[in-house]
Amino acid sequence: MAVSSTINKVSYTASGSQTVFAYTFKIYEDADLEVYVNGILKTLTTDYAVSNAGVDTGGNVTFGTGLTASDTVVIIRVLDLTQEADYVENDP
Repeated sequence: MAVSSTINKVSYTASGSQTVFAYTFKIYEDADLEVYVNGILKTLTTDYAVSNAGVDTGGNVTFGTGLTASDTVVIIRVLDLTQEADYVENDP
Protein backbone atom coordinates (compact mmCIF):
# COMPACT_ATOMS: atom_id res chain seq x y z
CA MET A 1 0.00 0.00 0.00
CA ALA A 2 1.36 3.41 -0.95
CA VAL A 3 1.58 6.41 1.32
CA SER A 4 -0.34 9.20 -0.40
CA SER A 5 0.97 12.12 1.65
CA THR A 6 4.23 13.91 0.94
CA ILE A 7 4.16 15.60 4.35
CA ASN A 8 6.45 13.66 6.64
CA LYS A 9 7.50 16.15 9.32
CA VAL A 10 5.88 18.51 11.84
CA SER A 11 7.58 20.89 14.26
CA TYR A 12 6.32 22.51 17.44
CA THR A 13 7.49 24.86 20.16
CA ALA A 14 6.20 23.55 23.46
CA SER A 15 4.31 25.61 25.98
CA GLY A 16 5.02 24.99 29.66
CA SER A 17 4.18 21.42 30.76
CA GLN A 18 2.76 20.47 27.33
CA THR A 19 2.69 16.69 26.79
CA VAL A 20 0.63 16.09 23.60
CA PHE A 21 1.75 16.92 20.05
CA ALA A 22 -0.17 15.98 16.88
CA TYR A 23 1.22 14.40 13.75
CA THR A 24 -0.90 14.86 10.62
CA PHE A 25 0.15 12.01 8.36
CA LYS A 26 -0.45 8.26 8.19
CA ILE A 27 1.94 5.81 9.79
CA TYR A 28 1.56 2.03 9.89
CA GLU A 29 3.32 1.30 13.20
CA ASP A 30 4.25 3.39 16.22
CA ALA A 31 7.92 2.87 15.33
CA ASP A 32 7.41 4.68 11.99
CA LEU A 33 8.05 7.96 13.83
CA GLU A 34 11.25 9.56 15.06
CA VAL A 35 10.67 12.17 17.76
CA TYR A 36 13.26 14.78 18.67
CA VAL A 37 13.21 17.26 21.55
CA ASN A 38 15.77 20.05 21.21
CA GLY A 39 17.60 17.95 18.62
CA ILE A 40 17.85 14.84 20.82
CA LEU A 41 16.22 11.63 19.56
CA LYS A 42 13.74 10.29 22.11
CA THR A 43 12.85 6.62 22.72
CA LEU A 44 9.43 5.13 21.99
CA THR A 45 7.69 3.73 25.11
CA THR A 46 10.41 5.17 27.37
CA ASP A 47 9.95 8.87 26.61
CA TYR A 48 6.71 8.97 24.62
CA ALA A 49 3.75 6.98 23.27
CA VAL A 50 2.08 7.15 19.85
CA SER A 51 -1.64 6.94 19.12
CA ASN A 52 -3.62 6.17 15.94
CA ALA A 53 -1.10 4.19 13.88
CA GLY A 54 -2.91 3.22 10.67
CA VAL A 55 -5.25 6.23 10.65
CA ASP A 56 -5.07 8.41 7.51
CA THR A 57 -5.37 11.70 9.41
CA GLY A 58 -2.61 10.95 11.93
CA GLY A 59 -2.66 10.99 15.71
CA ASN A 60 -0.71 12.17 18.73
CA VAL A 61 2.67 11.79 20.35
CA THR A 62 2.28 11.94 24.13
CA PHE A 63 5.22 12.45 26.47
CA GLY A 64 5.20 10.94 29.95
CA THR A 65 6.28 14.23 31.52
CA GLY A 66 5.55 17.79 30.46
CA LEU A 67 8.12 19.63 28.40
CA THR A 68 9.61 22.98 29.27
CA ALA A 69 8.29 26.12 27.61
CA SER A 70 10.12 26.79 24.33
CA ASP A 71 11.38 23.21 23.89
CA THR A 72 11.43 22.32 20.19
CA VAL A 73 9.65 19.11 19.19
CA VAL A 74 10.14 17.59 15.73
CA ILE A 75 8.14 14.54 14.63
CA ILE A 76 9.34 12.78 11.46
CA ARG A 77 7.76 9.88 9.58
CA VAL A 78 10.42 7.32 8.64
CA LEU A 79 9.21 4.45 6.43
CA ASP A 80 11.21 1.67 4.81
CA LEU A 81 11.65 2.29 1.11
CA THR A 82 10.17 -0.55 -0.91
CA GLN A 83 9.17 -1.12 -4.49
CA GLU A 84 6.57 -3.81 -4.98
CA ALA A 85 6.48 -3.63 -8.78
CA ASP A 86 9.09 -5.42 -10.90
CA TYR A 87 9.89 -3.19 -13.87
CA VAL A 88 11.69 -4.70 -16.86
CA GLU A 89 14.23 -2.53 -18.67
CA ASN A 90 13.01 -1.16 -22.04
CA ASP A 91 9.57 -2.74 -21.59
CA PRO A 92 6.62 -0.46 -22.46
